[in-house]
Amino acid sequence: MENIHGGDIYRNQVQLDFSVNMNPLGVPKAVIRKLQEAVNVVHTYPDIQAEALYHSVANMLEIQEEKILFGNGASELFMAIIHGISPKRIVIPVPSFYGYLHAAESSNAEIIYCGQTRETLLKALTEETDLLFLANPNNPTGETRGKAEMKALLSHCKERGIVVVLDECFVEFCEEDLSMLTEIMEYPNLVVVQAFTKLFSIPGVRLGYLVCGNVKLLGKIRRQIPEWNLSVFAQKAGSACAKEQEFVRKTALFVKKEREYLEEGLQKLGIRTFPSKANFLLVYSRKPLYEELLKRGILIRDCRNFRGLTKGYYRIAVKTREENEALLRTIGEIQWKEEK
Repeated sequence: MENIHGGDIYRNQVQLDFSVNMNPLGVPKAVIRKLQEAVNVVHTYPDIQAEALYHSVANMLEIQEEKILFGNGASELFMAIIHGISPKRIVIPVPSFYGYLHAAESSNAEIIYCGQTRETLLKALTEETDLLFLANPNNPTGETRGKAEMKALLSHCKERGIVVVLDECFVEFCEEDLSMLTEIMEYPNLVVVQAFTKLFSIPGVRLGYLVCGNVKLLGKIRRQIPEWNLSVFAQKAGSACAKEQEFVRKTALFVKKEREYLEEGLQKLGIRTFPSKANFLLVYSRKPLYEELLKRGILIRDCRNFRGLTKGYYRIAVKTREENEALLRTIGEIQWKEEK
């Protein structure tokens, strides 16, 4: 089976993994403690209503609990959205996260691809469109859309009855406040998806959530979620994550500093970088970076299987200074050997 995501450490000898965009600050200690506590209750069923988790996250977001829905990662929620809405025509701007296509292909909908620019996006959003997948920041480019642009897009879709699934899984890594969570009541066609996976470095736990102000729409999606989809580990970890707001603030500052350092270092090595506000960089190089780095135990994301990208595009996660230095040093050594 082809790996269409990063993080394939199971079939490669990897010492440093730059292919997945986890928080370089790691897992908060309080979250680790809750995960350890969960071991003691694995003999019981998890709370089917996830009461403590809903309460904690609702307080964090300052949103009513009934407007939130949790999933086994954002991927489960994307699938639930598709089956709950049953769209006939889906628009996906590219390049973007493969999970949107994976969910869309589980339906009988017509899938339309378009560019990421505002002009091409508006052109694709015809009266026949039922659903739009959009990410802010976008993965794998790291580009962002300001709130004014997002509101204009949401209004355009609202007038045409188009549901907008807005993926904000990387929004907390940005210093600028870009989230549209505060607008859910203004736009009944808006479904915001976020996750604790990347922000708190717990991909093995699997925990995502969506927020929607449209009760009827949310009810359709909720009916697609299986019982007990949230383990005791996910529920305890999520409740702890919801209290880590200072950790989130530190993360945005740390990522900005290290992203700029990494970007400058890559440019000095002759690698083209693209503007990003997230915790990763999209780069282009004619040199076989993926293959050469993997030989040296470093894994990056080869982006050639992203629709809209070709051979030579790579996504590199922002990590700690020590790890970023190791990556730059290794790339420099590879280039030196090639040039000699």
